[in-house]
Amino acid sequence: MIFAILLYAAAVVAANLTIAAFGPWVSPINAFVLIGLDLTLRDWLHVRVRPWQMLAVIAASGLISWLLNPAAGQIAVASAISFTLAALVDWLVFAYGKGSWMQRAMRSNIAGAAVDSLAFPTLAFGVLMPSIVLLQFAAKVAGGALWAVALRRLLDPGRTHAPTDARQPPADR
Repeated sequence: MIFAILLYAAAVVAANLTIAAFGPWVSPINAFVLIGLDLTLRDWLHVRVRPWQMLAVIAASGLISWLLNPAAGQIAVASAISFTLAALVDWLVFAYGKGSWMQRAMRSNIAGAAVDSLAFPTLAFGVLMPSIVLLQFAAKVAGGALWAVALRRLLDPGRTHAPTDARQPPADR
């Protein structure tokens, strides 16, 4: 679980720093590779950590982004806000959805990607950029789907799916 949390935070920080360095044009690439990973890791973590722990990881990732590059401050703040909003929507869809972990993860990734894709570029750059929003959304959904398959095999090799009720903590907590 520590590996998943560190990977989640590293992907957020990498996404924030590359956006700060290269601008909005790199956001669809980040969305596919890094944010698709984050959306899926968030679903994996939903059934393993408490909501306040997930919010702490999101906030810490924004703080680390800012500490590594203070010029990324607006990006880090936009990231923390949009990830928090997306995490809340993602959690609601995942926790109250029906079906297997994979089905719930796919639906919650779509909902979280929609919120994050609209909120992040608007907050980070101060203007609504419809083409960036649409490209980010498509990339996050596609990347999230690929990461869901890969992470299910990597993080739960002996399990066909995660526990089915995200509202209840696993027995090992």
